[in-house]
Amino acid sequence: MFFRKDYAKPGPGVDRDEPEKTGVSRLAEIFSIECVTLVKLNLLFLVSCLPVVTIPAAVFSMSRVTRMMVLDQPVTLLYHYKAAFKKEWRRAYAAFFAVAVPLVFSGCGVWFYLSRAMAQPLLLLPFMLCSTVLLLTLLASTYLYGLLATERSFRECLRLSLLLGAGRPLRGALAALAVYGSLVFAVLEFPISGIYLLLIGFSVPCLLGAFFIRTELKRL
Repeated sequence: MFFRKDYAKPGPGVDRDEPEKTGVSRLAEIFSIECVTLVKLNLLFLVSCLPVVTIPAAVFSMSRVTRMMVLDQPVTLLYHYKAAFKKEWRRAYAAFFAVAVPLVFSGCGVWFYLSRAMAQPLLLLPFMLCSTVLLLTLLASTYLYGLLATERSFRECLRLSLLLGAGRPLRGALAALAVYGSLVFAVLEFPISGIYLLLIGFSVPCLLGAFFIRTELKRL
């Protein structure tokens, strides 16, 4: 079946004594194993976003599946995607609005105050505040979806994501660049980027984001 992976199919053996791959080698290994699943995931994500109101649940489900890939857990795409979509929709909407609301308001604040700061230098203060909120939200959001894959409460996940965003910004910045940066670039290059967005434009950046923060989450 299109959305099912056959784990019973024989494949190349794995040496027990082989050290765990890290960095670029590990990322390449994930892509080699999950390349077809990533295309299917991208298509499934787009289809499940069509009603628009389901976008938060679709984002959450895609994040959950890519997190499993990074952790080297077996993925039955349709089953795990639907399970996250149906059973955890409350956490999905909470996470979406916890990220979207401060991003929108701080982004509007950055644009508003910066455009007027030349005439009124005192407006640089609210501009800096909005910029800080915007940056912290971008960094924390990359950790939040990974933390929500655990059994922690939403409030605890939100608290930890803010701490990690502020205290471990490098990994969060790489993840944010992979997720938000690639999306902005693809939108700016549309319709040239249409095929990319259709096939891997959402699933691959989501996987990269999960990959970059994996070591920080392991420490928890």
